[in-house]
Amino acid sequence: MTSISTAEDVILQTDASGAPIRLEYVRSRLKVEASPTSRHQLTAKAIEASIRPLPGHTGGCACFSLQDVLIRFPDPAQSLKRPDIAIFCERPPEQDDALDMLPAAVIEILSLGYEDKDLGEDGAPFYLACGVADILVVDPRSGRALHYRPGQPIAELHAPATVALACGCQVRV
Repeated sequence: MTSISTAEDVILQTDASGAPIRLEYVRSRLKVEASPTSRHQLTAKAIEASIRPLPGHTGGCACFSLQDVLIRFPDPAQSLKRPDIAIFCERPPEQDDALDMLPAAVIEILSLGYEDKDLGEDGAPFYLACGVADILVVDPRSGRALHYRPGQPIAELHAPATVALACGCQVRV
């Protein structure tokens, strides 16, 4: 079993080396994924550019988003995941290691061959178990998006759709 600090070191060193892979450490397992394709990256950019505060919402969420940032989650294994887009209500600190802030919402874009990463037990169900209030999983090829919320059935959306998030932000998928 890989220790948490060793896993984080390996992930950060791999990032620094410019290797064409992304690493995550989820539930005590190291996971490898190819770097995202242009379709994936362009979809993420378009979605991130659409994030705004909900009109009239007074909750004070800044709707601050980051792409592909390493986050330490509060599960027993202190998993290290990098959502395609993480939305925070306050600006995360500038640092060179994993963030210890739980995002208010997570958006994952499906990549061919890696669907289970975002739809399986280490995807949306993992984020829900850690306390993330909204998870959107977007398939850029079909235009289908799944919206996961605690205690609610999964909502199926079709792009283009604007989604109101529990934190007071809205996003267009």
